[in-house]
Formats: sequence, structure tokens, C-alpha cells
Amino acid sequence: MINRSQESCMSLCLSRDEVAELTRSRLKRKQLDFLRKNGILHYLDDHDWPVVPRAAVEGKRHIAEPVKAWKSNKAA
Repeated sequence: MINRSQESCMSLCLSRDEVAELTRSRLKRKQLDFLRKNGILHYLDDHDWPVVPRAAVEGKRHIAEPVKAWKSNKAA
């Protein structure tokens, strides 16, 4: 059985409770205002509730390794 903390770690997006905690409001309009005002990446679901990707608030970013320049392995 998965407990609540493990479930939230596996989710790609914040739960509604987590969004409410982040925005300090349970009202949809106030949550949207907060997210827009603070530039937090979000989108709206089918019922117009804000959905916040976990990566938008955790600050973890995948840093790609620089592409090495092509070098021939043919003997000159």
C-alpha cells in the first residue's frame, strides 16, 4: 500500500491541496491570480482548476551536457 507522501512524490503535478498550500487559498480565482502574479508555470484542467507541474516549484532542472564537437576518428 502506498502512503500519501509516496503518492505525492510519484506525481508529476501538485495535488489540489498542495496548490492551495502554495497559494494560501482554496479559491480557484485567487489561486490563478497568485500563480500568474508570481510567474509560476501552470495550466488549467477541464474544470478550470490550476494544475502546477512539480518541476515548476521544486527548482530542479535537467541540465543537458554540452555536445562535443565532431572529430574524425580516421587516421590522417
